[in-house]
Amino acid sequence: MNRAVAPEALLELAADAATRAYVPYSSFRVGAVAVDDDGNTHCGANIENAAYPATICAEANAITTAVAAGARRIATVAVVCLDGDLCTPCGNCRQIMREFGVETVILSTPEGEPLAMTLNELLPMSFGPEALDA
Repeated sequence: MNRAVAPEALLELAADAATRAYVPYSSFRVGAVAVDDDGNTHCGANIENAAYPATICAEANAITTAVAAGARRIATVAVVCLDGDLCTPCGNCRQIMREFGVETVILSTPEGEPLAMTLNELLPMSFGPEALDA
């Protein structure tokens, strides 16, 4: 899929991914789409586990799916929660986004409109790979 996909279309893909979430404990369905630097889209949904710390967030699922396909930079991540509320990525997912250079995060407002934010707005003064360069 072309990198210039409209934010609304990315949110539709994320909402579709959320319908396939595995959420037997919370029923909190989240879907995400990662767009890599080549314009490919990679979908993910949250996957719960009875041992709660082993749960996988939709954003992490989409990004790691992209990385497993060979991507090393992610340009955009779109996130949708099917309950209709604005949901933002957790701190761990924000750090994963930082690792792979995410520039833009598109969230869905309660009205279903796209809300584009920079990762720096979501994770100011972040720690990244360049801090470890020798």
